[in-house]
Amino acid sequence: MEEQFILRVPPSVTERIERLLSENACYTEDGSLDLSFSEDGRTGTFMIGSKRFPVSLLDLPCIAESYKTYDDSVLIKTADIGQIIMVEEGDPAPEGVEYKHGLTPPMKDAHRRRFRREPDLNPELVQQVERDILNIMAGGTVESSHVVGSEAGDELRTAAPTQVAKPEDIPMQACANGGAERDRSDSDDSLEPES
Repeated sequence: MEEQFILRVPPSVTERIERLLSENACYTEDGSLDLSFSEDGRTGTFMIGSKRFPVSLLDLPCIAESYKTYDDSVLIKTADIGQIIMVEEGDPAPEGVEYKHGLTPPMKDAHRRRFRREPDLNPELVQQVERDILNIMAGGTVESSHVVGSEAGDELRTAAPTQVAKPEDIPMQACANGGAERDRSDSDDSLEPES
């Protein structure tokens, strides 16, 4: 596949690029076109003729696909486009590395409207929960209590440490056939066929 990006320029620059790419380009004052980036790889300059414009390389909120055709009936995918180069006439405002809008009007402010907000998680709490889950899977118990919040975040409660019963701690009772069998729930009966 090819590598592609989207170049978004102001209307005045668009006219100059069209003149440069037209058949009589050698007669225009806009004789050259250049795009260079600084060391950070996200900012740079776009030159057309002797005029310089600041540019920013931004990530799109979603991937766009591009296609080409040779016979106007079969489309062939050529690339996934995930970045846009924004050419500004004035000084560009630092927006970060992600462009908040998509390419079409329905994708305006796409990141806020279409994607879930990342939760604010405490890394220490995540590590403790991971240790507790691994301990439970190994047959142990939960070592400590955690502060657990509801989805809305307005109620907080402390979860008490719970003891997980091991299979050998379950009381045995005598069966009708004289053997010993663990107490079973109704759901256990559905798993084992009766004889």
